[in-house]
Amino acid sequence: MTNPLLTSFDTAPFSKIKNEHFKPAFMQAMKDARHEIDAITDNEETPTFANTIEALEFSGQQLDRISSIFFNLNSAETNEEIQKIAQEISPLLSEFSNDITLNEQLFKRIKNVYEQREALNLTIEQTTLLEKKYKSFSRNGANLPEEKKKRLRQIDAELSKLKLKFGENVLAETNRYELHLTDENDLKGLPEGEKEAAAQLARSKDKDGWLVTLDYPSYIPFMKYADNRKLRQELALAFGSKGFHGDELDNRETVLKIVNLRFERANLLGYKTHADFVLEERMAETPQKVHLFLNELLEKAKPAAEKEFTQLEDFAKEIDDIDRLQKWDGSYYSEKLKQKLFNLDDEKLKPYFKLENVIKGVFQVAEKLFGLQFVEVDNIDKYHDEVKTFEVYDQHKNFISLFYADFHPRKGKRGGAWMTSYKSQYVKSGENIRPHISNVCNFTRSTPSRPSLLTFNEVTTLFHEFGHGLHGMLADTTYPSLSGTSVYWDFVELPSQIMENWCYEKEALELFAHHYDTGELIPMEYVEKIKESATFQEGMQTLRQLSFGLLDMSWHGIDPSAIDDVKQHEQKAFENTSLYPETPETCMSTAFSHIFQGGYSSGYYSYKWAEVLDADAFAYFKQNGIFNKDIATKFKDHVLSKGGTENPMELYKRFRGAEPRVEALLERAGLLELKS
Repeated sequence: MTNPLLTSFDTAPFSKIKNEHFKPAFMQAMKDARHEIDAITDNEETPTFANTIEALEFSGQQLDRISSIFFNLNSAETNEEIQKIAQEISPLLSEFSNDITLNEQLFKRIKNVYEQREALNLTIEQTTLLEKKYKSFSRNGANLPEEKKKRLRQIDAELSKLKLKFGENVLAETNRYELHLTDENDLKGLPEGEKEAAAQLARSKDKDGWLVTLDYPSYIPFMKYADNRKLRQELALAFGSKGFHGDELDNRETVLKIVNLRFERANLLGYKTHADFVLEERMAETPQKVHLFLNELLEKAKPAAEKEFTQLEDFAKEIDDIDRLQKWDGSYYSEKLKQKLFNLDDEKLKPYFKLENVIKGVFQVAEKLFGLQFVEVDNIDKYHDEVKTFEVYDQHKNFISLFYADFHPRKGKRGGAWMTSYKSQYVKSGENIRPHISNVCNFTRSTPSRPSLLTFNEVTTLFHEFGHGLHGMLADTTYPSLSGTSVYWDFVELPSQIMENWCYEKEALELFAHHYDTGELIPMEYVEKIKESATFQEGMQTLRQLSFGLLDMSWHGIDPSAIDDVKQHEQKAFENTSLYPETPETCMSTAFSHIFQGGYSSGYYSYKWAEVLDADAFAYFKQNGIFNKDIATKFKDHVLSKGGTENPMELYKRFRGAEPRVEALLERAGLLELKS
C-alpha cells in the first residue's frame, strides 16, 4: 500500500491520509533526511556556503511537510489516536533535531564557513542564514562536552512530551465540561441568537434544553449577557480551573517540570535563565529590557485601570447593589456600562458582521492595500468539510498562495485562533515556490434562523489572524527558514496587530459591514461609537495583558527550583496587577497554553511590544490615508515580504523612516492624558 505522505505532492493529500500512515512516514522521512546530512558531512570538498549552509537549509523538506500536516491536524482535527502518535513521535523528532545540532562534523563545516564569512561576498539574506545556522548550533549545544550533550537530549525529549501532555489536558478539560440548562429562566439576558446557538448545541448532543460549554463562542456570550450570577460563577470557575482539579488532567506537576527543565537547559548552555536564552534572539534582547518595558506600561496603565475598575464597581452597586465585583461579574457589567455610555452593544453590531461578509471584507482590504485577489476553489483536498480553500493572485494574475480557512469549533479542535503554514515559500533552482497558509478560528456556527454573526471582537480576531496570513502569503525570500512568519517572536505580531486597525475605520467598514438581512450599511453613528468605545476600559485591558507577560517572565526569568506551589507563585506574580478578589479554585498557569504548549515562553510581552510597533505604523497610514498604495507597498516590500532576512528593527526603520515610539501606543490607548 502506497503511503500518500511519502509520495510527491503539492497540496496536502488529506483525504488519502490515514492515521496509520503517519508513523511510517515520519520514520522514512527522518531516515532520508539523515542521508542528506551524511551527504553534507561526507563531502570531501572544502566547506562552502553552497555545499554546507544551503545544502543543510534544503535538507529534510519532506519531513518538514509531513510534520506540518500532522501537527496542524493535532491542533485543528485531532483524536485520541493522533494524540497517541504525537506522544510517540515528538521525542523522536526532538532526538532527530538534536542529532543534527549536536553533529560535530556538521558543526565543524558550518563553523569553517562562518569564520570566513567576511571574505565570501554574501548577500544580506545569505549572511543572515549563515549567522542563524551557526547560532542555532552553538545556542543548542554544539560546543558542549559529550556528557552535557547527552543530558540536553534527555531534556529536549522530555520537554516535547510534556508540552503535548499539557495541551491534551487543556483540550480534554474543555471538552468534558458542559453546563446543561433545562429552565429557560436560566438564560435570561442572553440574546435570542445566543439562546438558539445553545439550543442547537444541546440538540447536536441529543439533549433537551440548552448547552453552554467552555468553547469561546459559547462561554463568552454567557459571561457577558446571562443575568444569573450563580451560573456565571459556575462557568467562570470551570473555565478558570482547567488543569487544576487534582485529577489525571491536572497540569501543576507538568508546569513545574517544564519550567525546571527549561531552566536546566538554559544553564547547560551557559545562560542564567530560560528568558536569557530566549531573549538573546529577540528585539528585546534581555529580561531586564522586557521588565523595564512592562513596568513602564504598568506605571501608565495602573492608575487608569484602578479608576475604570472603581467606575465599574460603582455602576454594579448602583444597578444591582453588588458590593464587591467578582471575576464572573466583569464582562457582564462592562457590557452594561458600555451600553450605557455609548448606547452600543454587540447585539446591535452583530447583524452587520455576517461571517461571509467579513471574510469578503478582509479580502477587499487586502486587495486595496496589496492588490491581492482571492478566488474560492473546491478542488483542493481538505481535512474537514467546513474548511474553505482559496487561491490567491496578485494584480498581474500571478499565483501568490493557497489559503485554507477554518472558522468553527469542533470536538477535535483546540480553542482560540491561529495562523499556520502547510508549505513554506522559498526559491530553488530559479523557481519561486509559493506558500500554503491557513487561518483557524472558533466562531459561532449559523443556526436555522441566522447565519454566523460575529461580535466586533471576533471581527478584530479574524483581521488579526489574516494579518499573520498575509505575512505568510506575501513572503518573498530565498530560504524557507527565513520566510514569512519566521521572524523574531516580538516582531511576528506586527503584521497581525496592524490589520486590526482597519476594523475601526469608516472606509474599511463600508466595504463589508452590511446587515445580513436587509443589506443596509452599518449606520455611521455606530461606526463613530465603535471608535469612541475603542479605548473603553483600555487601562484594565492593558493591565490584564501586562499581568500575562509578567506571569510568563516570573516562570522563565528566574531559577524556579524552589517553587513547589503553582497557585501561590502565580498569585505573587499577579500582585501588582490584580483588581478582582482572588479565587482559590482557579489557576491560570495550568491552562496558559501560549507559554507551556505554544512558542511564547519568555515571549508573551511581545503582544504589547508589537502594539507599540503597530500603533506607530498605523499612525503613518492615518496621516496619509488608510488605503495609501505607496505606504502599503513599502509595508509589503520592507516588512511582509522580507520574513526574517534582516534584523527586524532595520526592516521597520526602512518602512517607517525611524524607530517606533512608545507614545504612539499610549496616545492610541488614551493613557497619556490620564498621566498628565
